[in-house]
Amino acid sequence: MNRFWIILFHTYLSKLKTKSFIITTLITALILVGLTNMTNIIDFFNKGNENEKIAVIDETGELFPLLSAQLKTVNDELELEAYSESEKKAESEVEKEVYKGLLILRFNEDQLPSGTYKSLSVADSGVPGDIEFSLQQIKAQMAAAQLQLTADQLGKLSEPVSFERVALKDNAKTQEELSQARGLVYVILFVIYFAVIMYANMIAMEVATEKSSRVMEILISSVSPIKQMFGKILGIALLSLTQMAVLLAVGYYFIKKNLQSLQGGFFDFLGFQNIPLATIIYALVFFILGYFLYATLAAFLGSLVSRIEDVQQMITPMTFIIAAGFMIAMFGLNQPDTTFITITSYIPFFTPMLMFMRVGMLTIPVWEPILGIAILLVSIIFLAVFGARVYKGGVLMYGKSNSFKDIKKAIQLSKND
Repeated sequence: MNRFWIILFHTYLSKLKTKSFIITTLITALILVGLTNMTNIIDFFNKGNENEKIAVIDETGELFPLLSAQLKTVNDELELEAYSESEKKAESEVEKEVYKGLLILRFNEDQLPSGTYKSLSVADSGVPGDIEFSLQQIKAQMAAAQLQLTADQLGKLSEPVSFERVALKDNAKTQEELSQARGLVYVILFVIYFAVIMYANMIAMEVATEKSSRVMEILISSVSPIKQMFGKILGIALLSLTQMAVLLAVGYYFIKKNLQSLQGGFFDFLGFQNIPLATIIYALVFFILGYFLYATLAAFLGSLVSRIEDVQQMITPMTFIIAAGFMIAMFGLNQPDTTFITITSYIPFFTPMLMFMRVGMLTIPVWEPILGIAILLVSIIFLAVFGARVYKGGVLMYGKSNSFKDIKKAIQLSKND
């Protein structure tokens, strides 16, 4: 048993000290810091642009003051400036960046407001969008005056239709809860997807590297292949938990520090303000079980190759399975209660993502996620037993890999051992 722990901690410490692991962790942590400080970063780069001047040529002689007042309620950082020179001169000053843009106000054939906005490019939709919205409000008021509508009548015309969605099922999530859950599940699905791929690949590469350097010949004479396989799996698992702990600590610290700025819009969609404890527990359970499922699979696939160059070819089908589960989960975010999603959530290779997505999005009976967890545990045990036999024979195989035909050969070698 001491040799098992030696392999486990050797795998863990050797990977922990690598430059690639340190750099990846630092870059990911910096990305998290950037995302959680996004509002502050945007405000920093927007300094100096608080008063963006728009030159306005008002051919009507009456729209400019109305638009200026209306725009203040939409975007108080934009400043409209009446321009009395020619249109060509105004265009040249926009090109020289004296003004951000040029707005020309006219009446159409119905004597209602129309506008033309000119700028260096049409890529920026924010400023013209605010101007168009404000101009639309003025147009509505003037059209109402022409039709002799009262303010109350105009308000009723502009009032959005009352439409409410009510779930008849007991304890069903409300529309607001569902929207928050969708964003949170979306983020966690990405974490599960990339983490499983990255760490499973790491295990396969670790086994193949030792075989290619002939270290395996020394190891199998002193440690059983089964101990080697699970030592590496648990060593990489410990490494993944270390990295996740660092990233979660960084994310939690900056989210808590910037909690006031992480409100509204996108951050409300992600559901950072109210994360259910059950969702966090299920995320951890399905992440760990998904890791062990694919890690066991990757370990014995890595044992079938003798060259590092063959690793990607061997584990490509496994990567496709993970990607398929992720794509199905993305589809299920909009329709999580379909029969297709329900059935595929019980397929072991898809369960970590799909069952978690269903738990996060729907109110389902407790026995369903428990059944999913049981299916995963049985699958992991089966893969561990089968994978140990393949690994035991696979580490003794050298030469060019013949893909999955080598599995039969590896099992035969394990019987002869």
